[in-house]
Amino acid sequence: MTAFATTDTPLSEVLDAGLAERITTAFGHRTVGDLLHTLPRRYRQHGQRYDRRELVDGERVTIIGTVATAATRTYTTKQGQPREMLTLTVKDEDTTFKVVYFAGRRIKFMLPVGTVAMFDGTVSRFRQSLDLKHPEFLVLRSVAGPGGQLKGSGDLAALARLSAEIDAEGGPSLFDRPLLPIYSAKESVTSWDLLGAVVTAIRALVPVVDPLDDAVLAAAGLMGLDEALRKAHLPSTVEDADRAGYRLRFDEAIALQLLLGARRRFVARDPAPASPVRGDGVRAAMEARMPFELTAGQQTVLEEISADLTLDEPMNRLLQGEVGSGKTVVGLLAMLQVVDAGRQCVMLAPTEVLATQHHRSLTAMLGDLGERGRLGAADQATRVVLLTGSMSTAERRAALLDIVTGEAGIVVGTHALIQDSVDFFDLGLVVVDEQHRFGVRQRDRLRAKGRDGMVPHLLVMTATPIPRTIAMTVFGDLEVSELGELPGGRRPISTSVVPARDRPRWVERTWERVREEVGAGHRAYVVCARIDAETTDAPDGAPKGGDDDRGGDRPPLVAAVELHQYLSTGPLAGLRIGLMHGRLPPEEKDATMTAFASGDLDVLVSTTVIEVGVDVPEATVMVVMDADRFGVSQLHQLRGRVGRGGLPGLCLLVTNSREGGKAMERLNAVAATTDGFLLAQLDLVQRREGDVLGDAQSGALASLRLLSVVEDGEVIEIARRHAEEILDSDPGLDTHPALAERVRRLSGSDESDYLFKY
Repeated sequence: MTAFATTDTPLSEVLDAGLAERITTAFGHRTVGDLLHTLPRRYRQHGQRYDRRELVDGERVTIIGTVATAATRTYTTKQGQPREMLTLTVKDEDTTFKVVYFAGRRIKFMLPVGTVAMFDGTVSRFRQSLDLKHPEFLVLRSVAGPGGQLKGSGDLAALARLSAEIDAEGGPSLFDRPLLPIYSAKESVTSWDLLGAVVTAIRALVPVVDPLDDAVLAAAGLMGLDEALRKAHLPSTVEDADRAGYRLRFDEAIALQLLLGARRRFVARDPAPASPVRGDGVRAAMEARMPFELTAGQQTVLEEISADLTLDEPMNRLLQGEVGSGKTVVGLLAMLQVVDAGRQCVMLAPTEVLATQHHRSLTAMLGDLGERGRLGAADQATRVVLLTGSMSTAERRAALLDIVTGEAGIVVGTHALIQDSVDFFDLGLVVVDEQHRFGVRQRDRLRAKGRDGMVPHLLVMTATPIPRTIAMTVFGDLEVSELGELPGGRRPISTSVVPARDRPRWVERTWERVREEVGAGHRAYVVCARIDAETTDAPDGAPKGGDDDRGGDRPPLVAAVELHQYLSTGPLAGLRIGLMHGRLPPEEKDATMTAFASGDLDVLVSTTVIEVGVDVPEATVMVVMDADRFGVSQLHQLRGRVGRGGLPGLCLLVTNSREGGKAMERLNAVAATTDGFLLAQLDLVQRREGDVLGDAQSGALASLRLLSVVEDGEVIEIARRHAEEILDSDPGLDTHPALAERVRRLSGSDESDYLFKY
């Protein structure tokens, strides 16, 4: 093993080969730098007290205490062998633990009463007792005094040997330090394995070159990188640990913001088709005939978009707004502005159901303004064309012809539009609906379909509210516009939780309530988390494992196929009930949705294929079965399907969760507010950003180890400001080679190539 190491040195050259391999397998760490950027989960302080109320079964704990009593008894194993069981009581400040070794004959001589030792193991609770069975231990002070060699078991014994080496070199003992780092164990690697590896790596580490200028360090109040890598693991004070952790999170934040800033600058280099507003075009005609006035928010956002579209540099804007806030109308008027300039627009939807719905609603809103080439079309008319993967060959050929010749001013479709076989006559604007399902590389493939080197403008729309830190981090290459208020005619949605386990009569009342709404001429959705009894997966966005139902008494998830049959012959017998889920053929899904929208069906039992975009104004009630299996933002998205036609909306969240559990707490939060941004923040706190955002976004986000877009908003904002200043003076990071290398290492991020195309 090497005596000197840099952050690029492979772990196998610093650590024992077996330990290095185990750490790589468990955590993916391959270099010293990877290892040192894994921060301790917490620090164990000498004299730190445990709150016994916060200790839970199965939690790994480290205690440093004095053996108060020791007792042995002999028992016989199932194999007939005599064994000696050792039971200790260990006092850690004012908390007492019972420590048990079932083979304690030799251990009792190492841990007599009065010994001060460290114990590491899994705690279990029995009545008022806190038990540790077979914990690893390390004698810190024997009854005879502090002298002598440290003795211990398991990984702590190996750590004792390392500490002895440090003592021999004149350094402070690991176990005399005021703060002892505790790491998250994983697979075959314990916290003590990691501590030993970190200490070994730090002892070999040569001074680290700081990638940040002194001016940035001073302006941001940052600790130097070399000092941070060492004090993050072996701090003398809590303040040292906090400052070191802040510095390492800042490094991740600035690398990501440099990547996003470079992408913005790279995209802005190419020209875009300028599309000024015309007073005599199809947009003006559409605005003149709209039966409602735009809200103040819609007008403001439309002005921002219109101003971007008039420029000859590409617009890159994220439009986020509450469910039903009128994003589609804004998107349509923006597209018509581009159509007026003689160019085409494309609206990309994540599913065929939503693409078909968008095509239908855009066509209905435009009327004769969308019937170019047909009898009775308006003079300024354009044509709206649908393109999906399930269309027949003849339909697809006709659509492709309209697209390539320019007859189609607006093209609506799914990912099929990204295929190389789709050629546009002159693409001027790309509108992407529900960005969280559509990645960076996918939208760039559409951008490349511009004409004569022109880059189409880009408008991304989402009804999933995104807190500011998320927008800065994941969509940092986009300008952000927000729509908060609801258009006139939209009514607030009333939401109630139905605790099926505790109040089964409420479930009966739920179906009665559906009958009442249908009897009043309205329609109802019933949403299920799975398709049939064979489907075991929870819906996208569901909390993994269902978070508070203990034991195996949880009822199985309600399946759409079985519920459709039950309702048709039971509580809703006599009503016209349809069934829709993702495994149905596209034409059957479209026919079912059309029947529901037209009033040929009263109730639609469905999975989450109706989550976004489906617009049935007569739908006033939604029942969500197993609502605890959906994320907060997803529930908010789902209930936005009702109350869209000026009638009051009602959402009933049916759950088998227990009162007082986390799932019920989450559902009550959804019922208590219709503020999507507040709920999105709650969703992020409870489920973390990786689960909320999914895998479609930048690979760079997935590579973040320390930075939390939920908790580190201040760090992100400061890093973004400094990243912009650096890129303004050095867009290719030519004079910042260490920073450039850090950006390159955003693992899994092909987008980092943007930085190096200058």
